[in-house]
Order: sequence, then structure tokens, then C-alpha cells
Amino acid sequence: MQRQHTAAVLLAATTLLALTGCSSDPARTDGPAVPAAAGSSGTVTVDTSRADLEKAVRAYSAAYIKLDGAAAYASLSKRCQGKAGSAEMFARAVSNSPTLYGKEEIQTVTIDQLTGDLARVSYTYSGSKPSQSGQPWVREEGAWKYDYC
Repeated sequence: MQRQHTAAVLLAATTLLALTGCSSDPARTDGPAVPAAAGSSGTVTVDTSRADLEKAVRAYSAAYIKLDGAAAYASLSKRCQGKAGSAEMFARAVSNSPTLYGKEEIQTVTIDQLTGDLARVSYTYSGSKPSQSGQPWVREEGAWKYDYC
């Protein structure tokens, strides 16, 4: 079963990398086209996927650092929630976060890859705390969830 899971993860990662590498339209965004303001012609593209993803990353990090285990747990993908056990168990694990991160907030967020409902995100903290690199995120039921477990 573990081999099947590992193979599925590798296949998904390979597919994600292949899809992001094949885009030839650098102006493309992943947001919906919305009508332009009254009196203008054409449409305006709004990239809500990126904004929503960054907001989710910041919210997860803030919850984790502030020891809000329930909010951090709610930010996990269903797959990761299943591996983490209950929200209470996860909250106990989160209690070590001040040792690693102190009370620092995210300084920069970089969306490394974004294809459909899958993304990889890197971010840095102020000060000397460790940065996060290439973290996987998945959109479930319209909301971005942390998917590294």
C-alpha cells in the first residue's frame, strides 16, 4: 500500500512539473475573466487563485506559530488531517512551534508552481528563522489547504 501511495505522489508531482513547464503564455493567469468596468470594452482577468493561496499560506503559518492548533488543523488537506489524527493530537504537535519559529511572521511568499488545484509555495520569515521551500498545497472544495504530511 505504501508503494502505491508513493507511486501516486510521484506521478502527481511529475504531472505538476510537466504541466507548469509547458506553459508558453507568460501573461496567463489562473483567475476567471470578469466584465470590465462600465464604459470600457473587453474583460479584465482577476487572479484570485494566487491571492487566495497566499492568504491561506499566511493564515496557516500564523495559526501554527500562535499555537492555534484548531485553526492550523483546519488548514490541512483532508489527506494530512487523516495522517495527523485528531485536531487535539495535532494541537499538541503544534505546541513545539515557538521553539522553531518564535513569534515571527511571514515576510515574503513566492508561488513556485500553480497548476489547477495544485501548488508549491516558498516563504521566508523575518529574522533568522528557517524559510520554507516548495511546500505542497492543494485546493479542496474551493479552499487552499496545506498538503505536506
